[in-house]
Amino acid sequence: MSWILGRSQPQVPQAGGGLPEGDQGTGQQAAAPELSRAEKKAMEAYRFDSSALERAAEAAKTLERSKHAREALDLSKMQESTRHQEFAAKAKEYEAHIEQAKVEQKRIDHEERRKTLIEETKHQQQRAQYQDQLARKRYEDQIHQQQRAQEDNLKKQEESVARQEAMRRQTIEHEVEMKEKNRLKLLEHEMRAKAKVERENRDLTLEQIRLKAQEHRTTVLEGIKTFGTVFGAGMETLLTDWDKVLTAAGGLSLVALGVYAARGATGVGARYIESRIGKPTLVGETSRFAFLDAVRHPINFAKRLQSKPTDALQGVVLEPKLEERLRDIAIATKNTRHNRGMYRNILMHGPPGTGKTMFAKKLAQHSGMDYAIMTGGDVAPMGKEGVTAIHKVFDWANASNKGLLLFVDEADAFLRKRSSEKISEDLRSALNAFLYRTSEQNPKFMLVLASNTPEQFDYAINDRLDEMVEFLLPGLEERERLLRLYFDKFVLQPASEGAKRFKLEQFDYGAVCTKMAKLCEGMSGREISKLGVSWQAAVYSSENGVLTEKMVLDKCESAVQQHKQKMAWLSEQEKNDHKSVTGANPTSSN
Repeated sequence: MSWILGRSQPQVPQAGGGLPEGDQGTGQQAAAPELSRAEKKAMEAYRFDSSALERAAEAAKTLERSKHAREALDLSKMQESTRHQEFAAKAKEYEAHIEQAKVEQKRIDHEERRKTLIEETKHQQQRAQYQDQLARKRYEDQIHQQQRAQEDNLKKQEESVARQEAMRRQTIEHEVEMKEKNRLKLLEHEMRAKAKVERENRDLTLEQIRLKAQEHRTTVLEGIKTFGTVFGAGMETLLTDWDKVLTAAGGLSLVALGVYAARGATGVGARYIESRIGKPTLVGETSRFAFLDAVRHPINFAKRLQSKPTDALQGVVLEPKLEERLRDIAIATKNTRHNRGMYRNILMHGPPGTGKTMFAKKLAQHSGMDYAIMTGGDVAPMGKEGVTAIHKVFDWANASNKGLLLFVDEADAFLRKRSSEKISEDLRSALNAFLYRTSEQNPKFMLVLASNTPEQFDYAINDRLDEMVEFLLPGLEERERLLRLYFDKFVLQPASEGAKRFKLEQFDYGAVCTKMAKLCEGMSGREISKLGVSWQAAVYSSENGVLTEKMVLDKCESAVQQHKQKMAWLSEQEKNDHKSVTGANPTSSN
């Protein structure tokens, strides 16, 4: 403790000055010259109060004499060690803070670089989009200029052709007029000359006529006499010789037999040709080979031979579940034909214009079969010939080598209930013939019926059906698909192919089709296809031949109004039918 206190007592100057008392005289003599104010201020910086050190030395001596001196020393060492540890912990904490700050700074720098890259990428994209827009605009301007130049050239050519045509027409008219005048003059001269000659030779002409009549009379009388003489001699000779009589009778019999045999063979051959090559009267459209059709339309026949099987649902837009079911039917039909199995009979019912006939054709083409379309309304006007016509259709179908899909449209027109009072006896006989020919499954033909009112079918017809498919009106998604399909078919393709007087204004076609799909609720696929045709008509009737967005929407709204009017008429007709039924049978309401 004395060692510590000894080291802690350095020699320091007293409070009164910077030197010991023994040296004060010398210091005073040496400091005779006065110090400047700056030097005095600098000297005062080294002066301090030593009383605090004296009190500390006194306390140290008191502590050395105390019995707790060692404990105090240990306590001071522990405090010093604790302070060092705290300083070391704070130093590590400061170092951790510094490292964390460095990491945070790096993260901030990385984030700034990332934001900078994103901004640069956005600027580059915007610049590329702007350049692309400029390029498109330039391309569109070039196309418009080319179209204007082509239109100007076409107008000039049309005007030139019109002028040439007018000149040619005037020349032809003048030539015809001159020829007609010359012909009339020549005819007039000929008539005058002929009349003059006839007046001069009138007596000679009358004499010639008399001589010719006399010669003709003499010749006819002599011919009659000669025929009577020859015929009488021949008959006399024939009747007197019985061998010649028998020979003549046998010859006449053989001639009659030959005539009747030729007539029968001709009928059999005609029926064979009709069943193999010809087409029955009830069949309105078919893809099967027909000799007369090939002669009349050779180009269409060649295209039909070169056609390949296509997808059964190509160009047909239906509800997804219905499409899946029809695809299964198409696959089963195709495999049935390949394996030569028994075809199934199908009924397709639903509102008109929902794609029943279109799918039947696609199904036949997909499966590699021939198709034939007949209408139920054609049977009733045939009367008693309807039974024969029905048998001819099925004989013709059974003669098909590729298999035939027989599609009966509006089948309820002659397949209605036999107990109904509206059906005639001839139509009932035709129905019986149809039931007889479809009583069993057939590997030669497939029967597909289509009807808007299947509840009118006879029960025996329902018994012959293997599967019934309902075609509903298109929903929102199907209507949008149909509108896009027909907009591309009737508008975009003609406009892109450069059709004359057919241009299209730039607007969002997809958004317009989506908007129209919401407006066309309740419309069938056929009505939507007619809407596509009305767009073309709007272009052809416009002054500049440009289809605008307003024209498209106006035609759509007009079609919607027409559809609502048709539905109102249908409702009124149904009400009238209901009133007529209840009026004729008052007890039916019970």
